[in-house]
Amino acid sequence: MLKLVPRIIRHENSTHPSTDTPVNRVALLLAGGDGMRLQELTRQIAGIPIPKQYCRLLHGCSLLEATFSRACLFAPQERISVVVNQDHLAVAREQLRMVQESNIFVQPQNRDTGPGMVFALLNLLRTHSADSIVAVFPTDHYVDDDRAFIAHVLRAVNTISHMPEKIAILGIAPDRPETGYGYILPANPLDAFEKAYHVETFMEKPSLLGASDIIARGGLWNTFVMVFRLSRMLELLCDLVPEEVEKLAELKEHPEKGELLYQDVDSWNLSTRVLTQIPQHLIAFEIGDVRWSDWGTRESIERTYRALNMVPFWNVSVSGTLPG
Repeated sequence: MLKLVPRIIRHENSTHPSTDTPVNRVALLLAGGDGMRLQELTRQIAGIPIPKQYCRLLHGCSLLEATFSRACLFAPQERISVVVNQDHLAVAREQLRMVQESNIFVQPQNRDTGPGMVFALLNLLRTHSADSIVAVFPTDHYVDDDRAFIAHVLRAVNTISHMPEKIAILGIAPDRPETGYGYILPANPLDAFEKAYHVETFMEKPSLLGASDIIARGGLWNTFVMVFRLSRMLELLCDLVPEEVEKLAELKEHPEKGELLYQDVDSWNLSTRVLTQIPQHLIAFEIGDVRWSDWGTRESIERTYRALNMVPFWNVSVSGTLPG
C-alpha cells in the first residue's frame, strides 16, 4: 500500500495555494505521552498515576481539556482530532465528550512523537482533503491567553495558504537556557510577515552550553505547535522516514492487527528524526505576547503557579498552610 502513498500525495500536493477557511482547517491534538516524569505528582493529585495531560492541574481543568477549548477557536469541533494511547482511552473519552468517536485515533502503545504524528496524519488523510491545513497542538502545555495564541496560529495559517511547501512552527523567546526543549535559530525575516523567519537551524534538547549559545544568537524555544498542509508533511515524512511510514500505513489498513503490527514500530522522535533535517522547509513565527510553558516537570508547573501569584494546591496541607 505504501508504495502508492508518495505518488498519491505528490499528485494531490499541487502547487496552487490552499484556501484558508474554517472548514479547511484541521486541529490535531497530541495526547499520546505516558507522562512518566510526573507520575508521582499526578498520583498525589488524582489518586492514580495518569499522564499529566489528563490531570486537572490548574483551575479544575486538565491540559487536554484546555487544549481542546483552545482548538475550538481554530476549527469546528467536527474537525478536531486527537491521538491517544489505548491505555488512556477511557479517560480521554470522558474528558473529550464533544469529540466524535471517529476523530479519536487510538495507538496500541506510545512510540514517541514520530509514530504518533504519522499514525494521526494517515488517519486524517482518510477523511480530509490532502489540501487541508493542519495545526498540531501538544496537550501538555500551559497557555495563558487562548485567543492571542490562536491569533498567532492563524498568522501561520495565512502564510501556509500562500506557501504550501513550507512547515510553520511557533517559537517563544527564551528567558533561560533549558536543556529539555527544542530550539529554533531564525535566519533572515520572511518578507511582509512580522516576526516570521526562515530557519537556519533546528536543535533538539542541546546541552546547557549549547542552549546558552543558541539563545545568545537569537534562538527561540520550540513550542511544537506546527501548521502545514496535510499532503506536504506526509510527503516530507515519506522522503525522510519511508520505512517508518510504511509500518504505520499497514497498521492503518489492518487495525484489527494493531497490537501485533505495533510490536514492529520503533520509537522515534519527530523533532530529532525530521525537524532537525529540514530547516530549509521551516518558517518560524515568534510569539511575544503570550505566557507559554511546557509542563514537562514539576518545576515548570510550579514556576507557572508562581508567575500567577498562586500556591500549588498540592503543596497546601489540610490545615491550609504550606508544609514545613
